[in-house]
Amino acid sequence: MTAPAPGTASETPEHKTKKPSILLRMIVMLVLAALVLGAIFGFGAFRDVMIAKFIATLKNPPQTVATMVAKETPFQNTETATGSLVALQGAALSAQVAGIVNTIDFRSGQDVNKGQLLLTLRPNNDDAVLAQLEATAKLDAITYRRDLAQYQARAVSAQTVDTDRANLASAEAQVRSQKALMQEKRIYAPFSGRIGIRAVDIGEFLAAGTTIATLEQLNPIAVDFYLPQTALRTIRPGMKADISVDGFPGIEFKGKITALDSAVGTATRMIQIRAVLTNPHEELRPGMFARVSIDVGAPQNEITLPKTAIAYNPYGDTVFLVKPDKRSKTHKSAEQVFVTLGQTRGDQVAVLKGLKSGDEVVVAGQMKLKNGTPVAINNKILPQNLPNPSVPNE
Repeated sequence: MTAPAPGTASETPEHKTKKPSILLRMIVMLVLAALVLGAIFGFGAFRDVMIAKFIATLKNPPQTVATMVAKETPFQNTETATGSLVALQGAALSAQVAGIVNTIDFRSGQDVNKGQLLLTLRPNNDDAVLAQLEATAKLDAITYRRDLAQYQARAVSAQTVDTDRANLASAEAQVRSQKALMQEKRIYAPFSGRIGIRAVDIGEFLAAGTTIATLEQLNPIAVDFYLPQTALRTIRPGMKADISVDGFPGIEFKGKITALDSAVGTATRMIQIRAVLTNPHEELRPGMFARVSIDVGAPQNEITLPKTAIAYNPYGDTVFLVKPDKRSKTHKSAEQVFVTLGQTRGDQVAVLKGLKSGDEVVVAGQMKLKNGTPVAINNKILPQNLPNPSVPNE
């Protein structure tokens, strides 16, 4: 055997086992270092992502809205209009002749009967003129009878009898004319009703045609209103009408359509319609502003929403739907859609196109929304959604 060179250590089994252990430790240290560096850089990236998301949240924060699920409800189509109450019979009372007011036989606001004496003018010498004309008529009657007897005895001509007959007829006509003139100085109620505020006083000179007072028949009473010419397809006499007035909030008066005008207005293309309603307590008065609603056709199922849900725009009416956010499984966002609207009913409006039952619609808080805006739903307070809202008594 050859001896090892001087200064060279011979490899023993201990040396052979130490080399792998050192290598293993180095590998472990490298792995640990890589893990530490990965954790450091990974946390930095995660931090950057979270900061970016936080900044994005600050730029586009969720908007709090109230929502309602769209569903179909029975909806009655109606024609609505505004009009004025009018008396079926009403007149401004006046005298046909001038004169001094002699007597007033009514009180302001009094109910009067047809034919009741209301006012007289000073007669002056009317009685004397009538007596003179009656005396002349009597004399002409005597003359006519005498000449008629003489004519039968051939004592006078037929011309004389004819003249006497004409004189008698003229005298009698003057008597009737004077009686008519005297009658015109007495004002009577032309129909039963309630008289208004007296506009004249005793001793006042009354010119011909000057209004003394108004007389109105209050029960029944009518309401006149106008509808577009298209209403001629659906509105007929005999249909029921619901009338409301500002003076009696929350109360609906029932009436019936009695007449449609024979022509459509050329300036407005509207047609005048009259409905009549009973007024047993006479609380309704001519001249009152009235709202009229007429049910047209049978009720139909329509999707209805509160009016506050609709954004009315010149380019089209829109609503916002709440949809799952595509970027997050836990959040929701807004989506704007166009809708076609029908008629309104109280707080509600019918939606004809653009929605389906089950859609979640934003009904409050949509002023700051746009497509994709994240939303937070809070339905503790919802807008009114009543088909027949009532006005609280003040």
